[in-house]
Amino acid sequence: MRRRHFLMTSGLAVGAAAGAQPPGPAPGRPEIRITDIKTFLVGLGRNHLFVKVDTDQGIHGIGEAYSCGPDQATVAAISDFKAWLVGQDPRNIEYIWAMLYNFSRFPGGSVVNAAISGIEQALWDISGKAAGLPVYRLLGGKCREKIRVYQGVGGTEPSQLAESARAAVEKHGYTAVKIAPHPPGMHAAPYNAVTRAAGQRIRAVREAMGPDFDIAVDIHAQFFEPTRAIRVARAIEPYQPFWLEEPIRPENVDAMAKLAAHVTVPLASGECNYTKFEFQPILHAQALDIIQPDICLCGGVLEMKKIAAMAEAHYVMVAPHNPMGPVANVVNTHFAASTPNFLILEYTPDDAPPRRDLVRDPPMVRAGYLPIPDKPGWGIELNEEAFRHYPPKPWRRGFGFRADGSVDFI
Repeated sequence: MRRRHFLMTSGLAVGAAAGAQPPGPAPGRPEIRITDIKTFLVGLGRNHLFVKVDTDQGIHGIGEAYSCGPDQATVAAISDFKAWLVGQDPRNIEYIWAMLYNFSRFPGGSVVNAAISGIEQALWDISGKAAGLPVYRLLGGKCREKIRVYQGVGGTEPSQLAESARAAVEKHGYTAVKIAPHPPGMHAAPYNAVTRAAGQRIRAVREAMGPDFDIAVDIHAQFFEPTRAIRVARAIEPYQPFWLEEPIRPENVDAMAKLAAHVTVPLASGECNYTKFEFQPILHAQALDIIQPDICLCGGVLEMKKIAAMAEAHYVMVAPHNPMGPVANVVNTHFAASTPNFLILEYTPDDAPPRRDLVRDPPMVRAGYLPIPDKPGWGIELNEEAFRHYPPKPWRRGFGFRADGSVDFI
C-alpha cells in the first residue's frame, strides 16, 4: 500500500501529515496553488491520456501520460495523486516529483511512472505560462532551430514496404523512416525464414530510397536470445541501417552488452525503461549507442533531461520514443530543442483528423522537421469539446504465438 501523506524514517515522521511545509513562493512572485487535476482518456484505436492541472491564478497546464494498456489504472493513479497535489505550488517541480516518486510504495512501474510523467509535463506548462516563456527557455534554451523527425511505415511485402517509405517521404519530406524487419506470421515461421526476410525487407527500402537515406529497423523486443538478434543484425548490416531498435527484451543488461559486443549495427532501446535509475546500468554497460526514453513514461521532462545528460557523459545519443498523441509531439519538441545530444524524434503527423481534432494549432512538419513553438508553456491547448467524439476503448499491445501454441514475446 502507499505511504500516503507520511513516512517514518528513524523514528521521525516526515510529509504533509506530519506538518512538513513545501517550499514557499520566491520573493516578489505571487503564489500559485494547484486546485484540481483532470484526466481525459481519448480513444483513437489506441487510447491517449491527457492531463490538465488547474490553479487558483487561472493558469492551467496540460500533459500526456503513456497508454500502457490498463489505461483506467493510470487514470486512477492520477486521481490518487490529486489529494497529494492540491494546494501545492506547481512551479516546485523537483519537489513535487520527489514527493510522488518517493512517497509511493516501491519504485513505480509503467502505470505509476506514466501518471507521474503526465502530471509533471502539465507543471512545466504552468511554469512556462506563468513566466511568459516557452518551456524550452526554462530548460536551457535552444540548441537547434528545428527538430528532425521520422515516421514508422509498414507493408506486408518488401515492395509494399518500400512504396510506403517513398509515399511518406513525398508527403512530409522525411530524411528517415522506421520499419519492422519481421515478415507476416513471424512468430510461427521458421527461424531462418525470419532472418532472411529481415534482410530482404530493408534491402527493398534501401534500393527505393538511395544510399544516403536513414532507415531505422525495429524488432519491438520480440527476441530474448542475443544470438537471434545477432543474426538479424548481420542480415541487415549490408544495407547500412540507421539503428537496430529493441533487438532483445530490456530486462537483462548483461544480455544487451553481449549483443553489443558482437554487432557493428548501432543499437537503440529504452522505451520500456523508467527514470535515471534504470538507465544508469544500461549506460554503464555500454550496451546501447542510442537511448530511447519516452517522455510520457520515463518520469517526465526533467527526468528525461537527466537521463539525456547521463547519456551525453557516455557519448550516447537520444532519439525519444514517441508513439503517443499530439501533446507528446509538442512536449518532445521542447525537450529536443534544449538537449545537445538529441538525434531525431519519432513522429505521427497531426495534420488530419482525428488527431488534428484533439489540440488547437499543433505544429506541422515541414520538409522532415518540426518548428519549435514560441508561445508561453507548450504553446498548444487541448480541444476538450472534441473528446466526446472519441470514447476510449480497451487496448492491448497484441498477441503472438509460436507454432507449438506457446506464448511468444511481442
